[in-house]
Amino acid sequence: MKSLTGRKCVITGAASGIGRATALAAGRSGARLLLTDINADGLAETVALATEQGSEVLDARPMDLSDHAAVSTWADAVHAEHGSVDVVMNIAGISAWGTVENLQHRHWKAMIDVNLMGPINVIENFLPEMVRAGRGGQLVNVSSAAGLLALPWHAAYSASKFGLRGLSEVLRFDLARHKIGVSLVVPGAVRTPLMNTVEIVGLDREDPAVQKLTDRFGRHAVSPEHVAKCILAGIRHNRFVVYTSPDIRVGYFFARVFPWPYEFTMRQANNLFSRLLERQQAKSASLAA
Repeated sequence: MKSLTGRKCVITGAASGIGRATALAAGRSGARLLLTDINADGLAETVALATEQGSEVLDARPMDLSDHAAVSTWADAVHAEHGSVDVVMNIAGISAWGTVENLQHRHWKAMIDVNLMGPINVIENFLPEMVRAGRGGQLVNVSSAAGLLALPWHAAYSASKFGLRGLSEVLRFDLARHKIGVSLVVPGAVRTPLMNTVEIVGLDREDPAVQKLTDRFGRHAVSPEHVAKCILAGIRHNRFVVYTSPDIRVGYFFARVFPWPYEFTMRQANNLFSRLLERQQAKSASLAA
């Protein structure tokens, strides 16, 4: 797909961050937009920004993507009014970090419901019509560096993002005969609201040591607009793995080709996080005493 001009694009997570930046960039490239997000106010702002820049917004509907019935109702309405779509971008996602003894069932369930079942609900309801239309197209799934690498305290998040990566790899070959390309986007740190609000279970985010760590993480972050640019380039070139920063490409290369340096780095990172947790636990015990 060399051009998005006139293409009908479903974009989830469009209220902010990568989703909003991608919606606006796709609109500037001539795409006809069908947008959704659970945040109704943010979604309305994105629609206003897209309209202001001259983009065509065919539909915008606030919804919880983990609600299969809601996604089905929206897809039926879209198909009835606009026919099959050309591009589906699964961008919406949430995050929570924590060790296995601190994560609660609600954290595990939320990661799977939103980050994995959400995209599956969208794929289930939009891709069959794309196949039947026979025009080809593109499926974009935004995973994460945590879908490639064993990052510390990311077990619940990685469960969802590794799942999305596996789904994408299968669909890459399954959909090729229908001329539908698949792109798997694997961002590292991105300057979005999620970066500042992610729940770190078991740690106080206001602790200076934690803030220092998150600030260090943030210094390597790229902008949502940069990620959007990478996503659109990935679509144009039918690129499967879409990197948004070189550090993730290098890290994944070492994980596959030189496992010992990768394993050493992951152990050191885990030790750093563990020391933070131990210090906070000791501090809490001292205050309680």
